[in-house]
Amino acid sequence: MSTFMAKPESITREWFVLDAAGVPLGHTAVLAATLLRGKHRPEFTPHVDGGDFVIVVNAEKAVLTGRKLEQKVYRKHSGYVGGLKETKYRLLMQDKPEFAMRLAVRGMLPKNTIGRNAINRLKVYKGPEHPHASQKPVAYGATE
Repeated sequence: MSTFMAKPESITREWFVLDAAGVPLGHTAVLAATLLRGKHRPEFTPHVDGGDFVIVVNAEKAVLTGRKLEQKVYRKHSGYVGGLKETKYRLLMQDKPEFAMRLAVRGMLPKNTIGRNAINRLKVYKGPEHPHASQKPVAYGATE
């Protein structure tokens, strides 16, 4: 018997909703990355983009444990001399919690075309509402 290899045209994508309220940011990001990559499926094939769509709601209520709000820093550089900008996660979670969640998930995806395509299927929203009701998303249960 030969090993099954999924083909890109045979993939059917589903929609899942993850609720980040009261759950550590990293736990939600791990679940989202697993669903986006397709590793929860029995027909997972590493070289095929077989993941699903993921909607993360209540991103502003995600929890950072320990002293990460004060010690963890998001850095970006403009490319010019002295162009380093640093933002503590306390300000990042207040101003742009969607960006913090997207950043955490992106770091857990492969750094290639599969990862770049997967991050485009991630939809993150600050509050409990999302505009994807017509896709009939299913709540993914294991968010503890």
